[in-house]
Amino acid sequence: MQNIHPTLLVLTSTFPRWSGDREPPFVYELSRRLARHFTVHVLAPHAPGTKEVEEMDGIRVFRFRYFWGEGEKLAYEGGILGSLKQHPRRFLLVPFFLAGQLAALYRLLKSGHYEAIHAHWLLPQGFAAILSRKCAGAECPILCTSHGGDLFALKGSLFRILKRFVLSRTQGLTVVSRAMKEEVLRLGSRELITDVIPMGVDLEKTFIPPPNSAARIPGQLLFVGRLVEKKGLIYLLGAMPAILQDNPEARLLIVGSGPEEQNLRKEAERLRLHSSVTFLGSLGNQDLPALYQKSEIVVFPSIIAADGDQEGFGLVQVEALGCECGVVATDLPAIRDIMSDGKTGFIVPQRNESALAEKIKFLLNNQDVRIELGRQGRAFVRERYDWDIIAERYKGMIEKIMAAGEPPR
Repeated sequence: MQNIHPTLLVLTSTFPRWSGDREPPFVYELSRRLARHFTVHVLAPHAPGTKEVEEMDGIRVFRFRYFWGEGEKLAYEGGILGSLKQHPRRFLLVPFFLAGQLAALYRLLKSGHYEAIHAHWLLPQGFAAILSRKCAGAECPILCTSHGGDLFALKGSLFRILKRFVLSRTQGLTVVSRAMKEEVLRLGSRELITDVIPMGVDLEKTFIPPPNSAARIPGQLLFVGRLVEKKGLIYLLGAMPAILQDNPEARLLIVGSGPEEQNLRKEAERLRLHSSVTFLGSLGNQDLPALYQKSEIVVFPSIIAADGDQEGFGLVQVEALGCECGVVATDLPAIRDIMSDGKTGFIVPQRNESALAEKIKFLLNNQDVRIELGRQGRAFVRERYDWDIIAERYKGMIEKIMAAGEPPR
């Protein structure tokens, strides 16, 4: 039977390497839902142990090679920016990565007909899409999605020029928070089809409340995220002594890994928190719902890092609210899309340990308030961020750029 679906090429540097991988699954989750309406091909980086071509839930996945053997370590396990910060020598891999991606993309565009390209991150995927489309003589429009790090963390005149270049030659742009749209406007980009569409969460089957309130472990606090500066975990550790003074049963579970892990462990030892704080390391995505459902409060102490990097959108907050947890988060632009202070959770100033401690203690000591905030929080995110809702919005955006005609030159 002839394929009647238009063909969509998705470019990404974050994608599950194999079944059960711990990599963030948001591009995969969006792609497999878009596969209901498009024939979806994904181009992602190769890594040791991955297949170069395979089928995953109706998606054809191509992985491009960019180095030899075990040397393909630029992507995955924290992303490209995190990898470069933690291992500066990997900057030597960047030219090989770009060349490998460009070559693979060129071959795909020459060998197949694509009605649209969806590039996740302005740099490098958006940049690669523009160059390869030009070289291959393809006319498919490009939708770029910026997730935050590419917009906020890549500073300096060169990156500003590259971002403007991408924005001036794509047909459409989505950003995952309103704060990011304001940043795009500050770049002085031309008028293009733009929308704020975050990534989604499965709020109907996966991130759901526990069957009863007795499932919650009294005093259990939870942090989920990469152990990097912008997550602000150091301030939550600093708040723990004050929390324990009033609530000695409180326990903090930390899920995640990253370059700051050793420093955070040392800080926990310095504060004598060895019996109250547990580092669980990275866990599989399938393990997170049960942790949320057992925790009374989930804390997101994010900050604007020294290099300007900050959250693009807080998917883990949506997960926590979907499970009706009490949530305490810091006042960052992207957080305001999800959190409403006193309605879906509590918002405190960033880098403020005492404010964190006060709100956490209040929720620990006021179960009725915590439960009501959890219910309101779930109702709020369920209407806006369930994957089926988000996928429909991306489907509409892709169809809109396809109907807009010739891509900009």
